[in-house]
Formats: sequence, C-alpha cells, structure tokens
Amino acid sequence: MKIAVVGSYGAGLTMRVPRAPSAGETVSGGAFDPGPGGKGSNQAVAAARLGAEVALLTAVGDDDFGRAARELWHVEGVGAEHVVTALAPTMVGFILVEPSGENRIAIAPGALDELDTAAVERFRAEIAAADILVVSMEIPEEAVAAALRTGRETGTRTLLNPAPARPLPEECWPLIDVITPNQTEAPVLLGLDEDHGLDDEGLVRALRERTGGIAVLTRGGQGALVAEESGVTSVPPHPPTAVVDTTGAGDSFTAALAVALAEGLPAARAAAFAAVAGAHTVSVAGVIPALPTRDQLDARIGRTS
Repeated sequence: MKIAVVGSYGAGLTMRVPRAPSAGETVSGGAFDPGPGGKGSNQAVAAARLGAEVALLTAVGDDDFGRAARELWHVEGVGAEHVVTALAPTMVGFILVEPSGENRIAIAPGALDELDTAAVERFRAEIAAADILVVSMEIPEEAVAAALRTGRETGTRTLLNPAPARPLPEECWPLIDVITPNQTEAPVLLGLDEDHGLDDEGLVRALRERTGGIAVLTRGGQGALVAEESGVTSVPPHPPTAVVDTTGAGDSFTAALAVALAEGLPAARAAAFAAVAGAHTVSVAGVIPALPTRDQLDARIGRTS
C-alpha cells in the first residue's frame, strides 16, 4: 500500500494557556512546547504509522527547523527524497491551546511559498506509483492544482483535505475523487455566504455534486457524513477517552481515511476507521505524539466492538 502526500511542513510552536488572550491583553501561566507540524507532514507520518509506504513532497528551509524535519521523516520511515530545500525559512505556526482543547493557529508560510508546479512534476513518478494521493492546502494554489492534475493524469486516486479552506478554482473540482472538509471549511469551498441555509447533509451533497466523487464532511463530536452516488451515510463519532488537544485531529482522520481507502474499504467504513484515529489523537497532547500506530487503533477498536 503506497500513499503520496503533497502538503506542508512547519515547526509548531505550541503554548497551552489558561485562556486565549483578548486583543491587547497578555495572559501568563502558559506552558511552551515546540515541535514538528504542518498538515502534509502530519498526514505522512500518520499514514506511515498505520502501515503505509509514504512519499512526501513539501518544502523546508536550510535551517534548524528544516534539518529537524528531515530527521523526523527518517525516524518515521517517510520517503522525503523529493522535499524541496527553499531559500526562505521553514514554515512556522504559532498555536494557542486552551484547557478545553480548542486551538488557535497563526502561520508564516516561508519555504512553502516556493513549492510550485516544477516541484510537483519531479514528484510525478511517486504519485503514479501510489494507491492514493493526499493533497492539503497550506501550500500555493499552483502546487495544489498541479498535484491534483498529476494524480488524474497518472490514474492515481486523489484525496483533497481542503484546509485551510479557500474557494477552489473551477479546474480543480473534477480532479478530486475524495474531499474531506469540516463544517466550517465546506461553505468556504463552495463559495457560500454565511446565510447559505444548507444543513450538513445539504453541504455534503453539494460537495459531491461538484466533484462527482466522494465527499466526507467531518463534524467533530457529531461524527461524519459520507456522500456517494448511492446516497449519504452518517458515521457516528468514536468517543475519545478525553479531549486534551484537538490540534492534528483532522490530519489523523485524513491519513487514516486514505490508508483505509487504499486498503479497499468502502467509504463509510473507511470514515469510521478514521473517526477512531481522530478520537485517539484528541486524547493526547501534542501532534506527533498523538498520531496513533496501527496497534493502538486496533486496540481501541477492539475495546468498543
């Protein structure tokens, strides 16, 4: 089972705070925890831990953060031969996490702005060899479109995790086999205003109509909805043992969904497997420490079956 990932890497500078500060306010009592992040890298590591052979395309700077990234991928068994070393610094994300587990994130893209069509073209063979291509949107629109187009041209199934959400170019919609937004991202992708009037089922149906493929709408504690040609299926949530930190839960879900689809599971069953991964991740502090192994997921599934 092979998965190709085109997405971001960034250093995550996380601070756990008693509460998020208001504008102009300083809040003390925080606990600082730097570590690796970026949606593409998180998804690549998560997929590798679940047993996939993974190739990653991203961009990092020639700096300590970039060198730490390459060491991480080496340790986790992620193929990083095509990762671009950019002139700009490695992406940095500043993350505030409240006691409830909710997070707020600000990003300086840096090296990621240098990821372009030419880099994707050099990654073509890896995309062609993959069972599924996972693309996320912390990278330039040019690279997103090029990756999806390459997946279509090489016959590789494409999965777009549209985060952070922005309206998609019309040319991208027919290139997507599986799309995985959350409730906030879906209206943005569809170009809807705040008063769009669609419920979650309406949103996931609209997404499926735009792609012609499979749409998975993640709904946090409400589980997920999966829209296929045959209709919409509700996937119940998998209850976490505790909600400690929601950072990385979406990446864990996306990677597990990709792995399950690559293994041949139907979409609804793949989403149920992914829900278990997300539940595991929110119960552990930090991102990389919270990404489950296959044994951990199998044990969690066994306890609730």
